Parts: sequence; C-alpha cells; structure tokens
Amino acid sequence: MSKITLPKWFNTIVFIALLWNLIGLYFFFSDLNMSPEDFAQKPAAEKELLNNIPLWSTLAYVLGVFGGTIGCIGLLIKKAWSMMALLISLVAVTAQMGYWLFFTTAVEVYGPTSYGMPLIVIIIAYLLFRLANNGIKKGYLT
Repeated sequence: MSKITLPKWFNTIVFIALLWNLIGLYFFFSDLNMSPEDFAQKPAAEKELLNNIPLWSTLAYVLGVFGGTIGCIGLLIKKAWSMMALLISLVAVTAQMGYWLFFTTAVEVYGPTSYGMPLIVIIIAYLLFRLANNGIKKGYLT
C-alpha cells in the first residue's frame, strides 16, 4: 500500500480557514456581549432589526461558527469527521444568512452592499465542506 501524500497547499488553506472561523467566533461573542450603551448608540432601524432576530437564527449562528471552527481543527489533524462539522456549519450559515438577507430589513438598513459578506460566508463554508469531502475521497482524511 502506498502512502498518500497531502497536497502542499492543504495546511496553509486550512490554517487560513481556521483564522476565518476564529474571527467569526470573535464577532459572535462581540454581538453576544454588546453593552447596552453600545446598543443605544445604534440607529433606530438597526436596533429594530437586531431586536427581532429569532432564536433559531441565533442558534444557526452558533452552529455555523462553532461547526466551522471545529471542522477546521479536524482538517488540520486530518480527521474525516471534519466533513460532518463543516456540513453542519454550511447548512447553518446558509439558513442564517438566507434569513438575514431575504426575511429581514437588513438590505434596507445596511444597503445593497449587505449582500456581500453573507455570500462570502456561504461560499467559504461550501468550499470547506468540499475540501473535507475531497480529502476523504482521496484518502488524506481518515
């Protein structure tokens, strides 16, 4: 049996993706710990938007950032279970971002440029899931 060689770019891409997800965790905890003073300084439309986020969307946020982070750690240690964590993250961020863009007033509050970051988040989550899936198929995730 021959030894399967990991692509040279793999660890670099996964490390960058882990940093991306750690930044997501930072923003999650920043949102969670927003002081009443900081919230009071936001415009009225943004306050209303933030006050009406349903619990399921917040839970999707949690699953998205924690799933992505755990999945990237799994990729770094070459574990096949990382694919499931990244699938959970992908489904969660798609649900959360889809809700945010299409069922709230986010676009009216933040403008049309608010489509950018949610689409980037979904695309990165998808690419990480594909990376794990391909890693399993090619045998470098076990």
